[in-house]
Amino acid sequence: MSDKTLNALSSVKHTIPSSKKWIQRAEQFGLIIVWIVMMAFFGYLKPDTFLTWGNFSTILGSQAVLVVITLGLLIPLTANDFDLSIAYTMTLSSVLIAVMNVNHGIGIGWAITAALLLGIVIGAINGLLMTLFRIHSLIVTLGVGTFVHGITLWLSDSMTISGVSNVLINAVIVQRLFGIPLEFYYAIGVALVLWYVLEYTAFGRRILFVGKGREVARLSGINTDRVRVLCMIASGFLGALAGVLYTGTQGAADPVSGISYQLPAFAAAFLGSTCIVPGRFNPWGTTVAVYFLVTGITGLVFLGFSSFIQEMFYGGALIIAVTLSQIVRGRQEQQF
Repeated sequence: MSDKTLNALSSVKHTIPSSKKWIQRAEQFGLIIVWIVMMAFFGYLKPDTFLTWGNFSTILGSQAVLVVITLGLLIPLTANDFDLSIAYTMTLSSVLIAVMNVNHGIGIGWAITAALLLGIVIGAINGLLMTLFRIHSLIVTLGVGTFVHGITLWLSDSMTISGVSNVLINAVIVQRLFGIPLEFYYAIGVALVLWYVLEYTAFGRRILFVGKGREVARLSGINTDRVRVLCMIASGFLGALAGVLYTGTQGAADPVSGISYQLPAFAAAFLGSTCIVPGRFNPWGTTVAVYFLVTGITGLVFLGFSSFIQEMFYGGALIIAVTLSQIVRGRQEQQF
C-alpha cells in the first residue's frame, strides 16, 4: 500500500472522531447557543426594554420557584417515574405557611419546617402507594395531587392569604446579591446539590440504573422500591421548598397557583434532557431550559403578544422537547 494511500486513510481516521466531537458539542450546548441567539434577536428588536440589567435580573430572580419544581420533577423522571402532584405540593406548602403564620401567629421558622415535613410525607405516600400496590406513578400522583389540592382549598377557604412575615420575604426576594434576589442562588444551590448526588454518589448511580431498566437493576441486587420511594420523597421535599420560595416571593399564598407551574416544569425537564448531558435528565440542562423558555416568553411579551402566548409557547415547547429528547435517545420507545 502506497504512502499516499496510508496518509489518506490516516487523515480519514482522524477526521471522523473530530467530526463526532463537534456533533457531541453541538448536542451538549445547542440549547445554550439558541438561547444566546434568541436574546440577541429580542435585544435587537427591543434594545431599550429587553437588553437591560433590570430585565435580566427579573428573569433570573423571578423563576427560582419554577427551577426548584423542575429539579424536583426530574428526580423521579430519572428513575422513570412521574410526579404529577409536585405543583400541588408546592401550593399546599405555601398555604400551610400562610395559615400557620398569618392566621395562627406561629413563627415563620416553625411554619417553614412544617411545610417541608409535609412535602416529605406527601412524597412518601406517593412512593409507598406505587411500590406496595404496584400502581403506576401517573395514576398515584394524579390522585394524590388532586386530593392535596382539595386540602389546599379547604385550608385556605379558596382565598388568597396575605401578610406573611417579612423575615421570609426579605430572605427570598428583598435581599439581593449583584442585583439578583437571593432566591436565584437558592435554586442554583439546589441544582448543584442534585448534580453532585446524581454524578458522584452511589445513590445517584442507582437512580440512573433503575431508570434505565428497573428489572435489570432489581436482578443486579438494587432495591428498586426503596430507590423509587426515596425519589418521590425528594420530589415532595423540593415541591414543598418551592412553596416556601413562592410564599417569600409573593408575601402571600394563592391556593390555585401551583396549576400554572405543572406544564412549564415538564417542558423544561424534557427540554433540559437535550443539552449538557444529552439523552439524560440533568440539573444543569434543566436550569438552562427553564431560563430559555422564560426568556422566550418575556421577549414575545415585549413584542406585544397577549398572555395567551404563554400557554402556546409552553405547550409547543413540551412537544418539541419530548421529540428532541427522543431523537437524542435514538428514538427508542419510552418504557413508562
